[in-house]
Amino acid sequence: MLHRVSIAGLTMDPTSNTPIIILKSEEDGQSIPICIGLLEATSIASSMQNIKLDRPMTHDLFKNLTSMLNIDVSKVEVCDLKDNTFYARIYFISKEKNFSMDARPSDAIAIALRFSAPIYIDDEVIAKSKHGDLKAEAVDKSEEGKKWAEYLEQLSSEDFGKYKI
Repeated sequence: MLHRVSIAGLTMDPTSNTPIIILKSEEDGQSIPICIGLLEATSIASSMQNIKLDRPMTHDLFKNLTSMLNIDVSKVEVCDLKDNTFYARIYFISKEKNFSMDARPSDAIAIALRFSAPIYIDDEVIAKSKHGDLKAEAVDKSEEGKKWAEYLEQLSSEDFGKYKI
């Protein structure tokens, strides 16, 4: 089953300086964090904030080309999670045919924003993300660092998205 999601926020992992996009289910409020690249985060943020650049970014070029070819995006779907890597599909429609393409979630989301297309996530992906085998080690070995590590270990995926970013 697919769940429609919205972008709850963009943030940075303070340890790795990796951008993270947080998708939130519109049905039940579950949040799914996905690590993305810096360029894709920039593209997503600029689209979300309606920032118009002097020169088009790659996702803008893609939209311009597909629009010229009378191809539209009907939806994007985060469809799988394997070995801590998320997978997505972009669904296209045209007069000639409908088709889909494999994509990184960050690219799919950046394109969905430009086409005002809905974003979905498969419930199996949500279930897999809850049971992830990610193990983190605290860098800060001080007492305060240990307290933070303990606090973070007790957070559930439902805790993400409770606070505005």
